[in-house]
Amino acid sequence: MILGAFSGGIGGALVFLAISAALTGLYVLATGRRSWAFLPAKRKAGAVALTVAFALFIAGGLAMPRSATADLQAASSEGTASPASAEASATATATPTPSSAPTVQETGAPLDPESPSLLAQGASVAAPKSQPAFATKAVDLLATLPSKGRAPKTGYDRALFGQAWADVDRNGCDTRNDTLKRDLTGIKYTNSVPCKVRSGTLADPYTGTTINFLRGTATSSAVQIDHVVALSDAWQKGAQQLTTEQRTAFANDPLNLQSTDGPTNMQKGDGDAATWLPPNKGFRCEYVARQISVKATYSLWVTQAEHDAMARILADCSGQLAPTNEKAPVAAAPSPEPAPVVAPAPAVVAPAPAAVAPAPAVVVPVPAPAAPAPVAPAPAPAPVVPAPVPAAPAAAYYANCAAAKLAGAAPLYAGSAGYRPALDRDSDGVACES
Repeated sequence: MILGAFSGGIGGALVFLAISAALTGLYVLATGRRSWAFLPAKRKAGAVALTVAFALFIAGGLAMPRSATADLQAASSEGTASPASAEASATATATPTPSSAPTVQETGAPLDPESPSLLAQGASVAAPKSQPAFATKAVDLLATLPSKGRAPKTGYDRALFGQAWADVDRNGCDTRNDTLKRDLTGIKYTNSVPCKVRSGTLADPYTGTTINFLRGTATSSAVQIDHVVALSDAWQKGAQQLTTEQRTAFANDPLNLQSTDGPTNMQKGDGDAATWLPPNKGFRCEYVARQISVKATYSLWVTQAEHDAMARILADCSGQLAPTNEKAPVAAAPSPEPAPVVAPAPAVVAPAPAAVAPAPAVVVPVPAPAAPAPVAPAPAPAPVVPAPVPAAPAAAYYANCAAAKLAGAAPLYAGSAGYRPALDRDSDGVACES
C-alpha cells in the first residue's frame, strides 16, 4: 500500500489493497482455512473478500491520476500485444510528417475531416504541392518523377486515407456522389436536393461501353469509383510520408477519381501502369497522364517497370498534356505604337518674272515662264498595329459530352482543348456535335 501510495497516490494505495484482499479471498475460498487477515474459515468469507477487493479496485482506478492509469494499462498489456499491432505502432512512430499542420496522431482528433475539432486546430485537407503548370506535357512531367523500388505494404489500412468518401469540399455531398454527378448524364436524385444520385447513365471511358446506374443494395456496385492511382499503390510509393490530411486529400481528389464499370474496377485492384491498363486503348494516354499528374502533385514515385510502361503509352501520343486545374496564362494586350510624325513638305516658291527691256520699235512682250505646280505632300503612312496574340487554349478535361455542353464548350474540334477521341464517336474530328 505504501508503494502504491507513492506511485499513484490514494488511488494506487486502494489498488494495492484490492490486490491484497483479492489474494486473501481466493486463499480462503480455495482452502476454507483462516488467512493472515483472520477471516472466518468459511468459503463465504472468501467470496465477500473478493467482492470487497473488486470494489476497492474500481475505486482505486477512479482515484488514480490519469498518467499513472495509462502507465498501468501499458504495463499490463505489454506481454499481450500482437506482432501486427506492435509493427503498426512502430510504423506510425517512425513515419515522418513533413507538414507543420497538426496530424490526427498529434491532436487525437478523429479521422473524419469534417470534425470541427480537426478543423479548429488548423489542420488542412490539401495536397503537398500544386498541380503541374498549364500546358505541361505528360512525357516531360514523367521525367521528373523519381524511380524507386516498391516499399513494403506493411501497415497499410484504408483508414489511413481518412474517412471513406468524406465531404472535403464542404458542399453538403460526399465525394462519391460528387463524382457520380460529374461523370453521369440523365441524373435523377433520391429527393429534391441535388446530392444523392439515384440513377443515371455512364459513358465508361475504361471500357468504352454505356452503363445504366441505379442506386440499390444489389445494383449500386455496377458503377464504382476508381482511384486512378490506387491507395495501396500510393502507400507503397511515398504516401507513408504524407500527413493524414494530405492522404485524405489524395483519396478525394477529383483528378484521381473516375466512375467506371464495377467488375473492371475490381479487376484492376491496386495495379499500376505496369500491371493494368484500361481495356479501352483510346483512353490509355489520358489515363496514364492523369496518373502522372496525381503522382507529381502528391510527391509519389514510380517503379522502373511502371515508368517504362507509361513511356511506351505516351510514345503514341507525345503531345498529351498532363491534366491540371491551372489556367492558361493571359497574354497581355500589346500597347499601340505612336503614329510616326511626318514633317510637312516645304512650300514651293514660284520664281519672279524676268524684267523685259523696252524695244525701240515694236515691243513684243515675252510671257513669263509658268510657275511649276505645287507638289502635294505624301500621305503619312498608317501606323502598324501588331495583331493580338491569341491565348493558348486551356487544357480541359470533360468526362463526357454532357459535361462539355454544361461548360459551354461543345462542339469540340480535334486539336482544341478538351477534345479526345473517346468523345468523338464517329471519328470525324468533331466531338459532342449533337
